[in-house]
Amino acid sequence: MTADTRKMERMFTPPVVEVERRPDGTQVLRSGIPFPETYARCVGDWFEHWATAAPDRLFLAERDRDGGWSRLTYGEARRRMVAVATWLLGQGLSAERPVVILSDNSIEHALLMLAAMHVGVPVCSISPGNSLMSKDFAKLKGNIALLRPGVIYADPAERFAPALEAIRELHDAVVVAGGNSAPSDGVQAFAGIEAATNEAAVMAAFAEVTPDTIGKFLFTSGSVGTPKAVVNTQRMMCSNQLAKELMWPFLAGEPPVLVEWLPWSHTFGSNHNLNMVLRWGGAVYIDDGKPTPALLERTVKNLKEVSPTMYFNVPRAYDMLVPLLREDAALRESFFRRLKFLFYAGAALPHHLWSALEDLSEAATGRKVMIVSSWGSTETAPMATDCHFDAIGPGVIGVPVPGTSLKLVPSADKLEVRVKGPNVFPGYWKQPEITAKSFDEEGFYLIGDAVEFVDPQRPELGLRFDGRIGEDFKLLTGTWVHVGSLRVAGIDAMKPIAQDIVVTGHDRDEIGFLIFPNLPECRRLCPGLPPDAALVDVLLNPDIRSRIRQGMAMLRSGGGGTSTYPSRALLMAEPPSVEAGEITDKGYINQRLTLARRADLVEFLHADIADKSVITVHPAI
Repeated sequence: MTADTRKMERMFTPPVVEVERRPDGTQVLRSGIPFPETYARCVGDWFEHWATAAPDRLFLAERDRDGGWSRLTYGEARRRMVAVATWLLGQGLSAERPVVILSDNSIEHALLMLAAMHVGVPVCSISPGNSLMSKDFAKLKGNIALLRPGVIYADPAERFAPALEAIRELHDAVVVAGGNSAPSDGVQAFAGIEAATNEAAVMAAFAEVTPDTIGKFLFTSGSVGTPKAVVNTQRMMCSNQLAKELMWPFLAGEPPVLVEWLPWSHTFGSNHNLNMVLRWGGAVYIDDGKPTPALLERTVKNLKEVSPTMYFNVPRAYDMLVPLLREDAALRESFFRRLKFLFYAGAALPHHLWSALEDLSEAATGRKVMIVSSWGSTETAPMATDCHFDAIGPGVIGVPVPGTSLKLVPSADKLEVRVKGPNVFPGYWKQPEITAKSFDEEGFYLIGDAVEFVDPQRPELGLRFDGRIGEDFKLLTGTWVHVGSLRVAGIDAMKPIAQDIVVTGHDRDEIGFLIFPNLPECRRLCPGLPPDAALVDVLLNPDIRSRIRQGMAMLRSGGGGTSTYPSRALLMAEPPSVEAGEITDKGYINQRLTLARRADLVEFLHADIADKSVITVHPAI
């Protein structure tokens, strides 16, 4: 047993999986780790504990206007939270009139969210993309019309002015302007809602909160269908963190320190990460950067100043971070200095990124960093599986978390997975018909994903994500194309050019790839072009096209048949659009919406006579 293996076993509880096999081929998987019947009543209990036990400990930090860190301790956070909650009690709020937050992550955002939940009022953080990147505000209007909020927070208010104007007739809420806003008539300044405190009234309301109280409404990302408001109860959130506690016992010994950009409008950043920090009295340095070319420098600056103890991100972000970690020794040293592990979710991590992160960590610290993952959804708060062990490689999503059951149902040549447990939502807000269709006859949530065993004879080795059932399609030959696994294989084969891929070929004879390029890497691979060369010259460069063709040939050489490789590919000059829903807050591609939005390019890609811009692999190769 190596030293790294012994360290890993001290950090994590070894996986135990119980399997029930049914005559029809269905399998039900459960964790063998005992799950207590009683646990925290609500997330506010954690907040109260740390405000008393460690009032001077750092809870939140964010960049101030001068570029320094503005810090908030647990004790000060609770004092301010009680003041905000006092004001909320006077606004006639309820599940029918919740609090809506339009802002990016911030200290005020956190205080308002925690204050609302403390007095039993649901809170809904809506993706800023619905407010800032939309021209018609259609999603935002739908969100507000469904929720009918009593309070809407925006910071800075002037940045959200067009969005607020677009929804003005859909609510009668008090609009609260964050502390970064300019003075304005008709809105309530955030400083004003902290002016008075009635702790007795707040704590009386807090005592009425139960595990079944609605804590949040979280809108689905829209990766499949129209976004829906998912009811998140206190039970869902608390049971999820109890499962985390049972699998990750090391958390009790060292409170986590995160450098975090993942949006609180999404379950990953909000329920998984922020709740974990709150449960264990950790700290969050709010990262004002994002995995975009324009904002990545801010993330790099933050990571140079603060070394996280664990790091959570999506594959797209790791793809952008790896080249910088290679080039910048100071960043590499700071990033890996205290890091216990890297965590990815939202999409599979391509093998070349996994290997690069291991190599970079070994160069910085002398040991390979552990890389883990998890799987779930907004409807499961979010964990349904967790990889609390050393996986054999990328793509392993782990085993069922304690308290949660997975039902694996044969579907075509896949295993459709369904979920049941205290972490599963009770339904979609005000959409009973959709809710009824979301559960099977045994009460398992129909999540719409497929999984496969790493080794069917050894279920403790975990499951792999096997794509979304609704994304897979058949070629005219009748052969199924497994989009999820092919997409990851394609990104890996075409590294470092392919940042993401959308798979085409529905009802056709062959598969195609719409490839979203990693432009900095493409330019690096074109030494003969000037740094400011036009995009079209980069994408048509023979070296770039040759790399893509080599990757296509590599996939074809695997010998899996026409359903396992593309015959043609097209490099996208236009990046995926957040506004159009092609890319989510977490940074992963929405396959279905991208195909619909770029239907003309799909037809162009599959034309009988291929255009010169289409990259093809001929049978002779």
